[in-house]
Amino acid sequence: MGRHRSDPLGIARLALVGLVAVLLLAVIVVGARALLSTFGSEEPASTSSARPSATPSAEPSAEPATPRVPTVRVVCRADRCPVFVRVPGGDVLIDRDLARGEEASYFQPELDVVLDDASTVQIFENGTVRSPGPAGERQAFSVKRSADQASDRSASE
Repeated sequence: MGRHRSDPLGIARLALVGLVAVLLLAVIVVGARALLSTFGSEEPASTSSARPSATPSAEPSAEPATPRVPTVRVVCRADRCPVFVRVPGGDVLIDRDLARGEEASYFQPELDVVLDDASTVQIFENGTVRSPGPAGERQAFSVKRSADQASDRSASE
């Protein structure tokens, strides 16, 4: 009556425990490799992405002769700037929130722009500053590439 006997572990239970241990080890190894590759790839990616934007190899020779002015340039001045830009009747170029200091430039001949809060961004139309709208006001407008920029572009091509 006082003796208790535990059931012996069967081969199936031992195989299941071994499989779980192997899977746990595999998850740890994959996670560690992913974490290490993220740390290893962040530095080269940030430095390599900073290098081409700072000194692109093909553009410096073309830029001093004819500086390329974007049709629309949007600069975020608030913590969050909802911006929507598209080619009329065509592709959506951006439909997201920009962060403070983030910029977006577009060179298409004609663009439609929608700003949820016109006071949060600074807009440059063909290189000239557009006056900001009142705080909290939604603003929608179209911008066409200026004639002198279109002729400069066709002369450089």
